[in-house]
Amino acid sequence: MMDSTGALAVEYLPDLKPSNHRSTRQDLASRTWAVVLAGGDGCRLRPLVRRLFGEDRPKQYVPLLGPTSLLRQTLDRVARLVPAERTIVVSQYDHARYLDRDLCDAAAPRVLLQPENRGTGTAVLYAAHTIRRMDPDAVIAVFPSDHYVREEDAFVAHVAEVSAFVTQYPERLILLGARPTSPEAEYGWVRPGAVIGETSRGPICRVQGFLEKPEPESAQRCMATDWLWNTSSFVTTLPTLLGAGHEFLPEVDDRLNLIAAFSGSRHEGWAVRQAYSMTPTSDFSRGILEHCPAWLGVSGLSGLTWSDLGTPHRVVGIASTLPVRPLWMAPGRNTADALASLLQTRAASGGRRR
Repeated sequence: MMDSTGALAVEYLPDLKPSNHRSTRQDLASRTWAVVLAGGDGCRLRPLVRRLFGEDRPKQYVPLLGPTSLLRQTLDRVARLVPAERTIVVSQYDHARYLDRDLCDAAAPRVLLQPENRGTGTAVLYAAHTIRRMDPDAVIAVFPSDHYVREEDAFVAHVAEVSAFVTQYPERLILLGARPTSPEAEYGWVRPGAVIGETSRGPICRVQGFLEKPEPESAQRCMATDWLWNTSSFVTTLPTLLGAGHEFLPEVDDRLNLIAAFSGSRHEGWAVRQAYSMTPTSDFSRGILEHCPAWLGVSGLSGLTWSDLGTPHRVVGIASTLPVRPLWMAPGRNTADALASLLQTRAASGGRRR
């Protein structure tokens, strides 16, 4: 955010208590937990997956952009910073049959299977309540399982720097933003405000505004006024995350909190099913982020090629730029007509789904 002189405004943090501890990558790996969200049903990409692979499964479990699935690619990326024993994959019972192939390694992450998909808000808080029983002061980095990041080294290094900032300022939740390359109306947009910190790649700012899936005209204005795409990845501390859930999603938080009394017992599975049967569906962005609480920040990474792969157009666009094309794009695979038909169908339907 610019002040009246045109300079970038800087906000000081008198209310926060910085630690004097300087975090190294090894330190962060020993204290950070990664949560990978893999419980989505991938409805928008199901037609594409069926055409290309002859299977009806969510996109995170198929090799859309290479020889391994999007989930496996995400886990390999996360493993550069966080070990498998401190990584949790949140999925659902109906996806268990898809997980075996991606989690067959000896160093497989922990898995939380939800009885049903209750949205990203519930999935994140379920993981948070689970981690609290093992590491109540943890730093937590949350990632979708089905996104594309080309500059993986830069992305992981950026996450490490943001994690170090959160270690010093544990009251903060920092979103990871990407510089927009087009006025995407189906993305979440974040407006950076006053500067509250620095990484080697740029400032960390307060969030001044948040807009989820704006109309096309609003997306144009966001791009023209230096808003960032919300990559849906973020870093925070467990107490801050649980506090956010308690404040903004109290019904979800209360239900999940009841599971703790049955943890480790033969009744834990029953308790999880009961909690989910009474828990409303919640979206993390709409339920928490759009309130723009004072502790919410964003750190943009310039030069990041990122996509949520949420439409056939985006999948084809990213796949076309890869140095090694995925198998389904190979000559003779007869996918060109199927893709053209899908893209035309989506364009005719308006191309937007909420």
